[in-house]
Amino acid sequence: NSGFFTFRNSWQTDATVMVVKAGPKAAWHCQPDNGTFELWFNGKNLFPDSGSYIYAGEGEVMKLRNWFRQTAVHNTLTLDNKNLETTESVTKLWQPKGDVQILVTENPGYKHLKHRRSVFFVDRQYFVIVDEAMGTATGNIDLHYQLCDGEVKTDAGQHILISEFDDDNQVKLQCFGPEDCKMKKEEGWYSTAYRQRKERMAVAFNARKSDENTIRYITLIYPFKDKKAAPALSAKEKKAVGNKLEIEVIVNGSVRTLQYQL
Repeated sequence: NSGFFTFRNSWQTDATVMVVKAGPKAAWHCQPDNGTFELWFNGKNLFPDSGSYIYAGEGEVMKLRNWFRQTAVHNTLTLDNKNLETTESVTKLWQPKGDVQILVTENPGYKHLKHRRSVFFVDRQYFVIVDEAMGTATGNIDLHYQLCDGEVKTDAGQHILISEFDDDNQVKLQCFGPEDCKMKKEEGWYSTAYRQRKERMAVAFNARKSDENTIRYITLIYPFKDKKAAPALSAKEKKAVGNKLEIEVIVNGSVRTLQYQL
């Protein structure tokens, strides 16, 4: 009922843990960020929440508060970079056991646009996220990702982010979107204490929705320890009809089919 879902591969301090927020209707104390997540690996938060930075005030203070609470600075999807109009997610599937664990949620974020987010936790090791912008609304669809502070290399042509952190906590993210999809860097900050903030890598994958057809992204997020061991990743849609989804992912040459029927 809380709307928080947790994937984990152990209860040890080096566990891989993802917490997804896809909650019920909320108001003042709830940021418009349904679908967002945090991902911990080997004791490090690789995708920390933006936080609040400051709570209330006037003028410049309120501008700062509004910046940190906006939808676009969270790990989720926006229409024309606007804040979500509705945060009332519905759980369509929650399968927290097995070699492939699955969460499917839907949030009617904007008028005539629904965001369906499907998360697959594969072999208790890496994540595949499928984001679908569904409905008759048109405009710019942006899928936002916010990493932690530290060195991150990007490849805009291949839609890749690879960390080069000064520890044994690395991550590779690669997004496979529509043909016209473009990756762009965005302003990135996060705050874990009052009036304190750190700069970080933030990107959005942008595509244009011009009709009622669904815009679909597949993102692979693979945490690893050795900087030299970043995996080769690939993904493609095999079938997406109504409440049935089937995709193919390839990690270092190993092919997996991921699917569900709602």
